[in-house]
Amino acid sequence: MSEVQAVFERCGISAAQLSGGALRVRSAIDGADLAHLHETPAASMPEVIARSQAAFRGWREVPAPARGELVRLWGEELRTSKADIGQVISLEVGKIAQEGLGEVQEGVDICEFALGLSRQLYGKTIVSERPGHRIMEQYHPLGPVAVITAFNFPSAVFAWNAAIALVCGDPVIFKPSEKAPLSGLATFRALERAIARFGDRAPEGLAQVVIGGAAQSQALVDSPDIPLVSATGSTRMGREVGPRVAARFGRRILELGGNNAMIVTPAADLDMALRAILFSAVGTAGQRCTSLRRLIVHRAVKEALMAKLLAAYESLRIGHPLEEGTLVGPLIDEAAYDTLRHAIAEVEAQGGRILTGGDRVLAERFPKAFYVRPAIADMPAQTALVRRETFGPLLHVLAYDDLDQAIAIHNDVPQGLSSCIFSNDLREVERFLSAAGSDCGMANVNIGPSGAEIGGAFGGEKETGGDRESGSDAWKQYMRRTTNTINFSTELPLAQGIRFG
Repeated sequence: MSEVQAVFERCGISAAQLSGGALRVRSAIDGADLAHLHETPAASMPEVIARSQAAFRGWREVPAPARGELVRLWGEELRTSKADIGQVISLEVGKIAQEGLGEVQEGVDICEFALGLSRQLYGKTIVSERPGHRIMEQYHPLGPVAVITAFNFPSAVFAWNAAIALVCGDPVIFKPSEKAPLSGLATFRALERAIARFGDRAPEGLAQVVIGGAAQSQALVDSPDIPLVSATGSTRMGREVGPRVAARFGRRILELGGNNAMIVTPAADLDMALRAILFSAVGTAGQRCTSLRRLIVHRAVKEALMAKLLAAYESLRIGHPLEEGTLVGPLIDEAAYDTLRHAIAEVEAQGGRILTGGDRVLAERFPKAFYVRPAIADMPAQTALVRRETFGPLLHVLAYDDLDQAIAIHNDVPQGLSSCIFSNDLREVERFLSAAGSDCGMANVNIGPSGAEIGGAFGGEKETGGDRESGSDAWKQYMRRTTNTINFSTELPLAQGIRFG
């Protein structure tokens, strides 16, 4: 057995499951086939959904702290399998080893968060205007939750959603990206092992995985028996999913595109900014929804910062993601490379200049994979290209003269996910964080836009979707709220002082 096969086996994916199906799974590292998976038949999707509905009727009766115990066990399984699942992520989508491990750690962290949450699903007691009355609000389990993920975070995003959904009393149906189903399966198998340890308190069908593409996703999106659909992907995908879920009055959590920016002011620590730019712009080969796409720099410090940045880009080690010292791995596939090359061609047409990078490398060693040198483009203005998210390692640099102009440039894009400012000037920082500052769902100070912790709610505004998942009070989206009025008096007064009869 090869080492790759052994890793899959340890993750609970057998050799028999890896062959004989129609879904071809390729490694971003070298383009080699990793698997031919069997897709879930579209005709069986109603049965999958019915099983989830049946599981809901049992799981909602299990006390929330007991549901938290299941998630604790899942966190243990993820921790035990962290190295193996991290390697599957690297093999499949090309993340460097540290990023693959970090993604699994996000799953461990959200399980710990959800465990604590299982004892904190608080409601409210509200003062009534009527004597002898009390008002309270409760949160109850919502129902089956569909989790549809993207290739770039094939493990963590499922864990974010599933851990919260499970402690809230909701079964989950997981549809991983067809570009990265193995990473999703490895994460799901860890949940199955936790369910087995949890025992018969977990009803059959509590967690299910479906393999496939648009047909399987569409069945989940359109089903009135799926009250919540959490979908991560492009804005184009969100335009399809959002209206379909809304048409049946369902709920959705959409995590869509990001065109994230950093403002660097004259009061910035340029060395700190440099380190943040590097990770945010080239980490995961620029294939994060929170990747840095736009660098908005004051003219007074632009020349000094760019000299440091260009030197740092020249020293980046691009290569096999599991080799020690590699900082930039491959793009996911040829389509991603074509998109990047098209964007680079547009730079000059729109008055910009490529300062470094953009060329394909390692083609002789990996002819079926797509490694590129991260690119920096100096742009005269925020053109149509800059306002559009290019999902790859292309950083646009723009100059500004005063902070209000920088904020205006920053906000003048359709997306609104993550943002940041580098400054040691308190007034600049507070302006950026104020209602007149960044219009994004996440706004950071002296740290890059990429690499969010699970404790804060994750999500953005505008074309990013407007929804939140993971930490803080995002759990409320996975539950239904009831307002209860209790009359413990012997009278029946009406609200608003109404007299009837």
